[in-house]
Amino acid sequence: MRQIKEFTKVLLGLLILSTALTAEDIYATFTVEAKKSANLAFSSGGIVASVEVDVNSVVKKGDTLAQLQNDDLKAMLKVAETSLKYAKRDYLRQQKVKKIIDEAQFDKYLFKYENAKAQLLYQQALLDKTILKAPFDGVIFAKDVEAGDAVSAAAVRTVLKIQSPRKRKLLLEVDQKYWKALKVGQKFTYQVDGDPKEYTGTLHKVYAYADSGNRKIKAEVEAEDFVVGLFGDGYIHVSEAK
Repeated sequence: MRQIKEFTKVLLGLLILSTALTAEDIYATFTVEAKKSANLAFSSGGIVASVEVDVNSVVKKGDTLAQLQNDDLKAMLKVAETSLKYAKRDYLRQQKVKKIIDEAQFDKYLFKYENAKAQLLYQQALLDKTILKAPFDGVIFAKDVEAGDAVSAAAVRTVLKIQSPRKRKLLLEVDQKYWKALKVGQKFTYQVDGDPKEYTGTLHKVYAYADSGNRKIKAEVEAEDFVVGLFGDGYIHVSEAK
């Protein structure tokens, strides 16, 4: 009987310890993702004239990455600029004598001027569709286009992929039973596969839904310099929140 009591005490102690650990630490797995990433494609069809980047190219926001043959559109833009120049000149000339001319006649010049401005914007938009630019500072990590390739506006396809150069996010997955315990600001200690070092981060986002497929809730932790796609795991300390 005494042995049974001792054994019961041990089991009870283990149960209390387990409950305490569960209350303070939640196990989570994660994958490393770029903080920002984008699949880039032309929104216009044509023949690729040039590709200015390759895999691992570091680019700045607004840099030209690739462009289609567009000499015809450049010429049309020049025509639109000239038309606007003379339409504006006529309009300003008529404005000076507006009080002594027919109102309907003046409106014709006004319409011509406003239409010329709209045509210039339209031609610029058509030209812009043939030029692929970096949407943010980043690194090109995939390339599927070369000069001479044909692209279609009807079947849009990704030709380049870009991601933030250093900024990363750890996409955590946690058992859904902890949905009430997860809070922004909680400390997360973790390791990445292949790296024995222990890192520390902070939850900066907790998703507002549970995945019905795997019964997991997602959260995010900011990080830097890890290779995108790596896997890791760690513990969320639920008692440490802002």
